Amino acid sequence: MLDKKVSELLNNQINKEFYSAYLYLDFSNYYYDQGLDGFGNWFKVQAQEERDHAMLFIQYMQNNGEKIVLDAVDKPDVALTDAKTVLEETLKHEQYVTSLIHNIYDAAYSVKDFRTMQFLDWFVKEQGEEENNADNLIKRFELFGDDPKSLYMLDNELGARVYAAPSLVL
Repeated sequence: MLDKKVSELLNNQINKEFYSAYLYLDFSNYYYDQGLDGFGNWFKVQAQEERDHAMLFIQYMQNNGEKIVLDAVDKPDVALTDAKTVLEETLKHEQYVTSLIHNIYDAAYSVKDFRTMQFLDWFVKEQGEEENNADNLIKRFELFGDDPKSLYMLDNELGARVYAAPSLVL
């Protein structure tokens, strides 16, 4: 059995990951509405990743005999005013998720729950990649966003992203 606080934080993370999937689907829809199908695709793939992150947390909880409580998924509340703002909100959200993962890790560390810490190691690394990807998208958009031809090329590049399920062994 897991420590009560660690279990609660892990369960909360499941719900936060499902919210992240909703948020990125909302971002995807925004870009499709703007005619930026590549950006829309990139965020659709991102939503799939977030859903799978939730599923990994669920599997970990189940493997440890923990009860899972699924909350209602909140409607995304980010104002989608322009393409760059969406990218900036993505980085902010990833930084927030990183802080949540760190809080769980800290709680596990405080009770010497090495198994949970080992499980979270993958997510710590993943969050570093997520923040880097979001930051790079912002930088690339700032470089190319005002030039229609460059934006078209960037949109095409993002449209080539395909989903790859995480390879985390529980």
